[in-house]
Amino acid sequence: MSIAALLFVVVTVNPAIDMDGYLRVAKEAAAYRQTHRVSEEEFIRMSQEPGTIVLDARSSDKYELLHIKGAINLNFSDISIASLASVLPDKNARILIYCNNNFKNAETAFPGKAATASLNLSTYIALYSYGYRNVYELAPLLDIHETKLPLDGSLVLQRDQQ
Repeated sequence: MSIAALLFVVVTVNPAIDMDGYLRVAKEAAAYRQTHRVSEEEFIRMSQEPGTIVLDARSSDKYELLHIKGAINLNFSDISIASLASVLPDKNARILIYCNNNFKNAETAFPGKAATASLNLSTYIALYSYGYRNVYELAPLLDIHETKLPLDGSLVLQRDQQ
């Protein structure tokens, strides 16, 4: 290895960023996730059980427009050791997640993302990285006008006022 290449490696090392660790955890989380994806009916049933938390990791602007009724909002970019300790203090609590790519026909509130960049994937891996294992993901793509999930937000209020 040249001196320049060695210097580049030494200068670019950042102990607070671990790509190899992320990829390792992502692979482990992906295998675990396969048994933690649920149907719309199962999501509804689970959400009604005491102690279950429905988590929406979209931006607060998108959350305010439309979200599953009763969901708490923790913007993905705000997920940290401190915010999780505050919002989700019990790592054993059941957490249900959903994202933009679970809903269609509401592009303003649920703008589509590339399938490989789905917020569910990032959120699941992040929660898994922080030690949460009782996380379940809404699996299907649902039409916003036909879903059985109760929705809330300013778009629901606008529709109800018409």
